[in-house]
Amino acid sequence: MDDKAGSNGGRKPETNPSPAAGPLPVIQRPLRPPSAESPSVARKPGGDPSPPAQGAQRPAGAGAKQPPAPGPAQPSTPGAKSRPRPARRPARAPSPTDALPTTPRTVRPDRSNAAARNVLRRLVQGEEPPTQAMSIVERLAGSPYANPTIQVGGPDASARKTLDFALSLAETMFRYGAGALEVETSIIAVTAALGLDHIEVDITNQSVVINYSAKDQTPTTVLRVVRSWTNNYAGLTAIHQLVSDIAAGGVSRIEAARRLEQITRRPKPFPRWMVTAAFGIFGAAIVAFIGGGVLGALIGLGSCILVDLLSRQLGRWRVPEFFSVATSSAMATLIAMLFWWLEVPIAPSLVVVGGILLLLPAGRLVSATQDAINGFPVTAAGRFLSALLIFGGVVSGIAVALVFGAAIGIPDLELIAAPTSPYPWPVIAVLIFIAVAMFAVTEQTDLSLVVPTALVGTAGYVLWISAINAGVGYRLAPALAAVLIGALSRIVALRMGAPQLVLAVPAVMFLYPGLSIFRAMYMLTTNTGVPSAGALGLFNAFTVILAIAGGVVLGDNLARPLTRGLGSNERRRNRRR
Repeated sequence: MDDKAGSNGGRKPETNPSPAAGPLPVIQRPLRPPSAESPSVARKPGGDPSPPAQGAQRPAGAGAKQPPAPGPAQPSTPGAKSRPRPARRPARAPSPTDALPTTPRTVRPDRSNAAARNVLRRLVQGEEPPTQAMSIVERLAGSPYANPTIQVGGPDASARKTLDFALSLAETMFRYGAGALEVETSIIAVTAALGLDHIEVDITNQSVVINYSAKDQTPTTVLRVVRSWTNNYAGLTAIHQLVSDIAAGGVSRIEAARRLEQITRRPKPFPRWMVTAAFGIFGAAIVAFIGGGVLGALIGLGSCILVDLLSRQLGRWRVPEFFSVATSSAMATLIAMLFWWLEVPIAPSLVVVGGILLLLPAGRLVSATQDAINGFPVTAAGRFLSALLIFGGVVSGIAVALVFGAAIGIPDLELIAAPTSPYPWPVIAVLIFIAVAMFAVTEQTDLSLVVPTALVGTAGYVLWISAINAGVGYRLAPALAAVLIGALSRIVALRMGAPQLVLAVPAVMFLYPGLSIFRAMYMLTTNTGVPSAGALGLFNAFTVILAIAGGVVLGDNLARPLTRGLGSNERRRNRRR
């Protein structure tokens, strides 16, 4: 048998050697041999196993014979083949990796600092994963749709139809001026009520993304981009009632989609001519409120009507909003300057205020502030930038009109630093009531909400004039009035089945410092001696605007504990019907 093996393992010289019997010697793994073979394994003093004696054979499974390592053949020990071998586990066939160094398998990890590492991991990572999805119940807490009624039968056969309906709902709400938080809670409430509970919503300034990833199913993501906006607070109120009915249960997806289509196709509550007339009445009431007199109020009436007609025509020509607002602002300023040039006994700065307040992006500022506070920074940044551009358009139009008037020889205007109204405060309260009601008409508010909105604005005026008389100041008093308006708007809106924004935006319009904006721009463009005073006045006006928007959001949050059960009460009344 040894003669058959030979030094080449019984192979011909021209045959390729096997990987295990190549030119490199095979280094065997250290094995503990039985007592019969222990003399054949020698160890060095350091404990490392030394190569076996040349000519020794490594046992292989299935009766395979291992060729000896290259070198001179050595005679085997007589009688070694006839000695019985004890039964043991068959050794594996040698592989090319046997020539690589090996590591022991019995090394245990060091657990001396395991407790310290666990404590550090809890401190850094927390008890829950940092990207864990927020619970639906937690996200809807504090909203009018808290604790929705979920359909037991689950979603429809096609979840995609439910996602498309939720996406159309969100798009419509954005077009009508809803905030990001209201849109998100509406999507979550609708999808949860229709049986989809694995929903993630991502909202930006112009897009809505909904991802549905149910367990053991392929995820579905839908996207909708909002490219147009319109004034339709009545439609926003109807959508709020639709979402409340869906959250209350009993409204299927097919019925909800039909009602949403009816809302989008429904005409606005007020015709266009009535909206134009409301613009004029609002301007006249504001001019009389700040002390413009009867003649100034009439000029303001005509000026605001012309501004609305011009804005509508520029919109038909698809002129960008920035240039449309700048042109309208310049027109309102030029009309007042022309009457001043004709020596009509009016205060031109007061006449301009009515047109300026109509152009200020009040609703956009309130929504942007609400989004920033509620954790939607991308949406808030986009809306703030849009509102800032509109504000810049108003300022630019005033500046262009003042420069043009000075170029054609119009004398310097008379600026009133602190105007005082000649009417007693009850008459002024009536003027505020009329102004707020007319602005609600221009925003296409539902007819049943016009009077409550005007009452909320009148209550804000009472607090504003009381704070002024108490010496609070012209900067803090509007913010305090805005807090009251925001709180009352939430209470009244939820009782009447409407979102808070529908009442709050028209009710705070009289607080915006239109006169400060005009006076600051007049100092910047014509009076070159004090340009820093104009810049400071413009900054103060913008600060007051932000304070008013923040006050509305603060009032909304302060009134949440008082309105915790209003949404559920409304749903219970609907179920009883």
